Amino acid sequence: MKRVLIVCDLFPPAFGPRMGYLCKYLKPLGWEPVVVTEQIPSGGFEMLSHTCKVYAVDCYPAKRAWLRKWKWIAVQLVSLFFDYKGWKLKRVARRVMAAGKFDLVLCSTYRTFPLRAAASLAREGGIPLVADLRDIIEQYAGSEFIAHRIPEIPLLKPLLVSIFRKQNLRERNAVLRVAEAVTTVSPWHVDILSQFNANVHLIYNGFDPEIFFPQPQKTAQFVITYTGRLLSLAMRDPSLLFAGLRRLADEGLLSPKNCRVDWYVDDDSWWLIAAEAEKWGVSLFMCQRGYVPAADIPRILNQSSLLLLLTNKSAGKGPKGVMTTKLFESLAVRKPILCVRNDEGVLQETLRKTGAGCAASTVEEVCAFLRTNFLVWQQNGYTEALVRDEAIAPFSRKEQAAQFVRLFESLKK
Repeated sequence: MKRVLIVCDLFPPAFGPRMGYLCKYLKPLGWEPVVVTEQIPSGGFEMLSHTCKVYAVDCYPAKRAWLRKWKWIAVQLVSLFFDYKGWKLKRVARRVMAAGKFDLVLCSTYRTFPLRAAASLAREGGIPLVADLRDIIEQYAGSEFIAHRIPEIPLLKPLLVSIFRKQNLRERNAVLRVAEAVTTVSPWHVDILSQFNANVHLIYNGFDPEIFFPQPQKTAQFVITYTGRLLSLAMRDPSLLFAGLRRLADEGLLSPKNCRVDWYVDDDSWWLIAAEAEKWGVSLFMCQRGYVPAADIPRILNQSSLLLLLTNKSAGKGPKGVMTTKLFESLAVRKPILCVRNDEGVLQETLRKTGAGCAASTVEEVCAFLRTNFLVWQQNGYTEALVRDEAIAPFSRKEQAAQFVRLFESLKK
């Protein structure tokens, strides 16, 4: 059996479904994955945490929370001059590589870390490097690509964001130029990354066909569901939905008695949602549910009447090429999808091709979509989207693992 060393920033039980599902399906295809990653608190993906051997490296070892915070700050400062976290991962990965032969290194990241470490390991082992970019800095509307919040200090924040952006792009692009291949998640991302590597492959995010499939369930209310995070209103803007709810409430069609919006989000996201809902006078429709384990998501989606995708227009400073995992999981359960605001890009095109829902640019479009599906729910007690199997087949995690394997085989020395 061939072996791939996966060096990544996140892996289950922390958030990291792309690599978690890949490892689940690699072994039946003749490749054994071994993972080296940073140790991160659980993100609810315990169901994928035992798919392969994982070496999780603690980059901020400390028992007390305040000490870990100060260590994090120190590491960020040191990282301006020295790749400390990459060095820690390399120490572990070198021991792993010394214990057995590997055929390829795959590095998956949403920004830059641990690309340099992975490139060094591939070079030392004389084996190919594949860089997998799940998200890239260029797709964000502002500073959302920075994982930790920067204080709103005039002049200082823009300076820090600019320095961080330039440094990360420089380091990322240097590795992309020497990688044997690059994989990424949308056609827009392919176009951007092709500037730095001629061998870029599109492998979408997707859904696990073993756990995401339609199981229609009748509900006592018309339930609109959102799962995920709101990094900013510039990236994900729910205002069109709220405007539509307000108008249909004024018409007497919708009320908090027959309709609710369930938000499976963190506290920071909820504050943004609650403040915006208050502006539109629809707070009584809103229900904060909090984060839930990933294993609960199929049930939650199937118990919903309509699934919500939040984004913004991709032109100008808007988000670019964002195709979140929740899109594909929503497609798999065959529920109607409302995308607000219309990105006028890859999400709109995907919904058009699959016939799964509406990418709305106006309040009138939101109202029409809500009204149509609400009336179906009133009649049947549930809703469904008539999505063809062949339309969503390319988004299966199982098929995407086969795509990775075909790429690996073409590069194996």
